Amino acid sequence: MDNFSKYIGLDTHKDTIAVAIAQAGRSKPVYYGEIPSTPGAVHTLIKRLSPEGEVLAFCYEAGPCGYGLYRQITRLGHQCDVVAPSLIPKRPGDRVKTDRRDAQSLSSLYRAGELTPVWVPDQAQEAIRDLTRAREDMKSVERHTRQRLGAFLLRHGKVYTTGKSRWTLAYFRWLESIKFAMPVQQIVFQEYVDAVKQAQQRVLGLEHEMNKALDGWHLAPVVEALMSLRGVKLITAMTVMAELGDITRFDSPRQLMMYLGLVPSEHSSGSGTRRGGITKAGNGHVRRVLIEASWCYRFMARKTAHLQRRAEKASELVQAIAWKAQKRLCGRYRHLLERGKLKVQVCTAIARELVGFIWAIANAVAGGRQLAA
Repeated sequence: MDNFSKYIGLDTHKDTIAVAIAQAGRSKPVYYGEIPSTPGAVHTLIKRLSPEGEVLAFCYEAGPCGYGLYRQITRLGHQCDVVAPSLIPKRPGDRVKTDRRDAQSLSSLYRAGELTPVWVPDQAQEAIRDLTRAREDMKSVERHTRQRLGAFLLRHGKVYTTGKSRWTLAYFRWLESIKFAMPVQQIVFQEYVDAVKQAQQRVLGLEHEMNKALDGWHLAPVVEALMSLRGVKLITAMTVMAELGDITRFDSPRQLMMYLGLVPSEHSSGSGTRRGGITKAGNGHVRRVLIEASWCYRFMARKTAHLQRRAEKASELVQAIAWKAQKRLCGRYRHLLERGKLKVQVCTAIARELVGFIWAIANAVAGGRQLAA
């Protein structure tokens, strides 16, 4: 980190911001006080702390308050880092937590270089991220609404037996034929059905917006290239790129795997080594869609017509990486299954290796852009 005269820790909340200042050196941080969580109050704070226009260093924890504070501080010409809360060092015996102590701890650790900053998206990138997360939220609402309807039908002995899968056109035709003895129950049933249909329409509407937003997005070529991978369609590819942004900032696939929390945890001491489940650190949205995509590799490697049409939009190098990934991961799935691993463990391992191929495709697209330029 560059040397600054003051390191300011900000403990942010919806209404207030607790401010602490650590002067350069080894002196104890000083608690400045609380200010309102408004742009005007932040601007006044910066003017008071830097009357001569010297560059200061600010930090605050990533959280529900977003990146507005970061953008305001950087626009004013100062350094600002948004730090990962889960990676902040904590003393095992410290049992007192207040806003004052949190701000002082942030400023002291920031001065010592002990905090880990997160990647901050620009406003356009954040807009795409909000869109993909909104679609994920609406899909969750749709799933919960379906469960409530299914539970209501089961309580009254209405079981769908004429088809193999539910939520198809045939299933909704079956729902239209259901009648209840009590008028109130018929109304309740219809409200549940309408709620499911409305949730489905919201999901479809957001997916349509995702298709429109892809046009003109600077990461659209990478999204289209990732869609040449098996199990990776528009939703998965856009979610990955919206959450991660420029993947080429990761120096290696291993670094990206660690960032997504897909590497095994470890607790080793002395001569003993013990590895557990994945760390689940980092971005859970990407981890979820990649594990879902990994289930597609339980079948034999095959270039289907649908997959081939998606792959034709990518370069020959990307298509070669995608085919190599399919051969590798399909064989890996069978190998791990034959060793007696649980299917969920196998899919997690496949998702981890899939990250490596995603990293390779992103770098291949970036390299092609540089050559074209």
